[in-house]
Amino acid sequence: MSKSFVHLHVHTDNSMLDGAARLDDLLDAAVAHDMPAIAMTDHGTLFGAFDMWKKAQDRGMKAIIGLEAYVAPEGRHHKKPVLWGSGGEDDVSGKGAYTHLTLLSETTQGMHNLFSMSSLSYIEGFYHRQRIDLELLSNNSAGLIATSGCVSGEIQTKIRLGDYDGAKAAAATLRDIMGKENFFIEIMDHGLALERRGIKDLLRLAQELDLPLVLTNDLHYTHAHDARAHAALL
Repeated sequence: MSKSFVHLHVHTDNSMLDGAARLDDLLDAAVAHDMPAIAMTDHGTLFGAFDMWKKAQDRGMKAIIGLEAYVAPEGRHHKKPVLWGSGGEDDVSGKGAYTHLTLLSETTQGMHNLFSMSSLSYIEGFYHRQRIDLELLSNNSAGLIATSGCVSGEIQTKIRLGDYDGAKAAAATLRDIMGKENFFIEIMDHGLALERRGIKDLLRLAQELDLPLVLTNDLHYTHAHDARAHAALL
């Protein structure tokens, strides 16, 4: 299992006040478990990209440079909250300034496209968070793989709001932007009711759109005993 398993959703301590995985500890643990590679998908930032690449290379590991991007629902120039629905099993509000999307670089060009989008997310898209939008993604999708992300992704949010058709349309749009082979429906199960209620619809959506699945763990710290330190950070 370990020799074929790669963490693809990872928050290092560059995810400010959210991630607590220090690079040396993270990479040493991955080496100890015989993992061939590991990704870095910090929230909205690529500040740790070079250190990640260099430290992984020193350990003979492959570093996958990624980003958990903040995506502006109405475009990066729209600087107001957006209401896109309410209700669902959790009676969650669909009001907000961004959703989440996981992006992974497959090539050097893809990594450069991530750098470009990240820069523009600060310069043009900053509102509460540094945000990209679908226009930027469309213009910079080459060399990238996207996944539907965590429960804060657009697709999962619409599922939680009871808007399955809207979730399916959002997934179809991302499939068309990225290319069918480069967009995955991301499944997480941390034992949370919030996640588990959406899994059935995510699987249905993947089947109806013929999209591949990827299973991830939303990694925010390296070892189980780091949980208290992470709780203090939050």
